[in-house]
Amino acid sequence: MWFKNIKAYQLTQPLSLDDDDLQNALSEFTFRPCGSQDLNTMGFVPPLSAAGESTMMFHQVQQRYWITLKKQEKILPAAVINAELEEKVAQIEAETGSTVNKKAQSDLKQEIVTRLLPQAFTKNSYTHGFISLPDKMVVIDSSSDGKAEAFMAMIRKAISSLPVVPLSRRSLQGELTHWLTDGAPDNIELLEEAELKSTDDLESVIRCKNQPLDSEEIKLHLDSGKQVQKLGFAWQESLTAVIAEDGSFKRVKFTDRVKEETDDIPKDQVMARLDAEFALMSGELCQFLDYIRTTLKLNDDQ
Repeated sequence: MWFKNIKAYQLTQPLSLDDDDLQNALSEFTFRPCGSQDLNTMGFVPPLSAAGESTMMFHQVQQRYWITLKKQEKILPAAVINAELEEKVAQIEAETGSTVNKKAQSDLKQEIVTRLLPQAFTKNSYTHGFISLPDKMVVIDSSSDGKAEAFMAMIRKAISSLPVVPLSRRSLQGELTHWLTDGAPDNIELLEEAELKSTDDLESVIRCKNQPLDSEEIKLHLDSGKQVQKLGFAWQESLTAVIAEDGSFKRVKFTDRVKEETDDIPKDQVMARLDAEFALMSGELCQFLDYIRTTLKLNDDQ
């Protein structure tokens, strides 16, 4: 259990979670598969379900609550629907000699979707996240704002309230550019990856990978006024990632030093291994995100 992308949020008000109440609340929104006419369904599943017949709708370590949201959606390609619609419209026009208007085509399309839905394949996806009460944070494994918002919306439905704001409520391009021009803060090592964007109307973008960021080429782009939008970095000896100007993190990779701490747990002890991995990962992430929050003075924006 290692998150690969991070959308982080700060709790704006104290939040208390009782284990029994949380279990009951999440169970009210347990995942159910799509019915014959459902385009998609969404609900909570036990995070440790991969380890066996777990019925707990969350997993808790040191008041960090791991919650998993499952989404199932029908796969109904637009090309298939449009092909059937085109064929049906052509048939009607040939039989009646009249053009099928847009309203009639819309009704025909809905009829086709209704007929095909029960036969459609389904696709499952999972969004993992955790609420850390001691750190006053919500951390979601997602690169998509939409998926992160859907995750939090479902939790709000279950527990009635989840008062949060994004980890950063402002663009960080100024700070990230400063890291590149004047040096990164302590414990941050810049890697050879960045994305720079001009501030003029052209909004030209330069992306570089495996490129020394202190090279003359990069300096010329910075001197021309481009600002850093994304920046690859390593933090201590714990993880590497790419930070974006909106305060999100992509391609998070934990180092062998961290992952090796679970090597003594036999692979067949799946639940114990998942528990240990979550404890390690969530602890490292909370420490890292608090470092970012403090270093960039993000609490000052509250």
